[in-house]
Amino acid sequence: MWNSEPTHRQNQQQQQQYQHQHNGNSTSGGQPAKQLGMTSAISLAEPKPADLQRTENLRASLEPFNVFESQDELNHRMEILAKLNTLVKQWVKEISVSKNMPEAAAEKLGGKIYTFGSYRLGVHHKGADIDALCVAPRNIERTDYFQSFFEVLKKQPEVTECRSVEEAFVPVIKMNFDGIEIDLLFARLSLKEIPDDFDLRDDNLLRNLDHRSVRSLNGCRVTDEILALVPNIENFRLALRTIKLWAKKHGIYSNSLGYFGGVTWAMLVARTCQLYPNATAATLVHKFFLVFSRWKWPNPVLLKHPDNVNLRFQVWDPRVNASDRYHLMPIITPAYPQQNSTFNVSESTKKVMLTEFTRGMNITDEIMLGRASWERLFEAPSFFYRYRHFIVLLVNSQTADDHLEWCGLVESKVRLLIGNLERNPHIALAHVNPKGFELKKGESANNSQNNSGNEDDLKQPPPNQATLTSAPFCSMWFIGLEFERSENLNVDLTESIQNFTEHVIMHGVNIKMLKEGMAIDARHVKRKQLTLYLDADFLKRERKSMESHTSFNNTLLANRKRLSTELAQSQEALPPGSQAQPASGNRGRDSGAKIHRLSESLTEDNSNASSDLGAPTPTTPTAAQMNAPSFKTSGKNGSELDSSEQEPQQQQSSRHRRRIITEITALPRQRRWHVRDNRQRYIHRRRNSSHRRRRHCRHHLTIIIISIRSFGRTTMRLQRQPPIVFSISARSCMRLRVYRRL
Repeated sequence: MWNSEPTHRQNQQQQQQYQHQHNGNSTSGGQPAKQLGMTSAISLAEPKPADLQRTENLRASLEPFNVFESQDELNHRMEILAKLNTLVKQWVKEISVSKNMPEAAAEKLGGKIYTFGSYRLGVHHKGADIDALCVAPRNIERTDYFQSFFEVLKKQPEVTECRSVEEAFVPVIKMNFDGIEIDLLFARLSLKEIPDDFDLRDDNLLRNLDHRSVRSLNGCRVTDEILALVPNIENFRLALRTIKLWAKKHGIYSNSLGYFGGVTWAMLVARTCQLYPNATAATLVHKFFLVFSRWKWPNPVLLKHPDNVNLRFQVWDPRVNASDRYHLMPIITPAYPQQNSTFNVSESTKKVMLTEFTRGMNITDEIMLGRASWERLFEAPSFFYRYRHFIVLLVNSQTADDHLEWCGLVESKVRLLIGNLERNPHIALAHVNPKGFELKKGESANNSQNNSGNEDDLKQPPPNQATLTSAPFCSMWFIGLEFERSENLNVDLTESIQNFTEHVIMHGVNIKMLKEGMAIDARHVKRKQLTLYLDADFLKRERKSMESHTSFNNTLLANRKRLSTELAQSQEALPPGSQAQPASGNRGRDSGAKIHRLSESLTEDNSNASSDLGAPTPTTPTAAQMNAPSFKTSGKNGSELDSSEQEPQQQQSSRHRRRIITEITALPRQRRWHVRDNRQRYIHRRRNSSHRRRRHCRHHLTIIIISIRSFGRTTMRLQRQPPIVFSISARSCMRLRVYRRL
């Protein structure tokens, strides 16, 4: 359990004091602003007129995606919740009277409906569902809720598609109430009465509660904590709407499949708001990608210090729980008991999300420079033209109700198949598309047409609908595969797929869900065979989307190359030892300033955002972290400098000159190392010499020895003109890495 000094009441007072100071109502301007998160803010800069204009443009670009509800639709939701709240109060009264409680006492018991999730945060879109919680007093049992109240709901004329999932990790009743999907949880508190103004954020409410009730209460408690920990709720909501829409368009919005869910995206945006408390929504979106594309995972993301509460509930703590040390991207909920909301993340989903974070940062950089619009952020590259091999999951059922339950079970188990595929040494990435597709009858004949323009497709035999499935209901999920580069690669995925299907069927038998006609099938298909499963027009749109994305990437790379060239030219024009000063007349320097401003590093001013823990987290390092090369040398003043940031001793007169950085790792017993060029000219130094020294060879070859240590690394800077083939001869007890940099 982590130690935590500030309590929830103190955090609430800090937020009120923070808002009081920044609204101009504070008298003591000399006092520093209170921090809301784990660290102080990165920037307290006020928004500029350009930032306000970008925010208006962002709001306008969100309108076509139906992310805002009208006032009438919002009133309709409030009326539905009011009816549901009345039903709960009446049901609690009837159950209490049936248990021999006086009617006057039963009238005072109460009962209430609480909301959480996107609706409580105020970021729900048109047609979105409502996550709600039914809170009942201690005389109401869980069996009463899933039996008597379930029957009460089914009798309501506005309720359709009502079903209970009592065996779930968080038991829930799903229904459609007057056109709105509602997921209703249940929590039984150890209280005699539930008043209308009852607050669920008190940690003492969790005493003597069962784990199911605690998990049900966690949703409301986390949502309320998030809203209390952001400095500006309106900017937070607009930024969160943007990030959620971006995540859905790019296919990384699904907690069950190993991506981030709604509450996870909300916590990440809230952390960004804490780091930039005065920023507008447009700036927050840009900073969101900047921070989390460079976040040092697996360092956890925390919105506040964990509460120092000991109610014997398990909390996320890698120092105590060994399983917590293997979480790849931990994002911790702010309410007790603190849990990791991303425990489903795998290596493949992590790689996919980090790629999308980097792509989002590049696009928002262009938007901030005025070279792209916000619509570009919501254009995702084609999933089906990104990979050449796929695994198709076919889920079959006989009735609509059975198909709904069966698809829900299979979707919750797909991440197990991803784990099986990741353990295959020949598979580099298993990318699951969270969007499910329906196989419609009578469309396979149209899909069999050759629309890809590939001559190999003409050799395919005409598809037969019976070869795919004979069930009346069929849903599909696609998993893109990326294999390791190897010659004559032959991968057998039969065992991984068979283990997955057997596990799903066995689980369906154990929970008594499996019925006649329910089946699951997994097949390996190539890109040219997708016409058997997907509509031809859809594949055409996917191909156009991929071409548009490729064109934008080429333009982006060309712009960055041009700015880098201008920056290099501006630096070469300066005398040796001088630094570039900003000048309005130098376009290259202005461009370099823009690059530096848009791609600011988190190592200096943003060091507070790199980790939310003051001490190193005892997590297991990944392979990439263990094998990461280190280029650190000693400067003149003894401080450590990055060799990629060091400037050469003399400015080169031609920009065509190249630099090679060579790293040699010497073992303890190695006493002498040799370096030779193509003319067999040797240069050697003893290992124990630590001072800097130069040796010159033919062809203007210069080797600068920076440092040599017995158990460390030897880093050299090589400069030559003209370019020649340079080879290094080393003994068998030495490891060599060569890195080229323009």
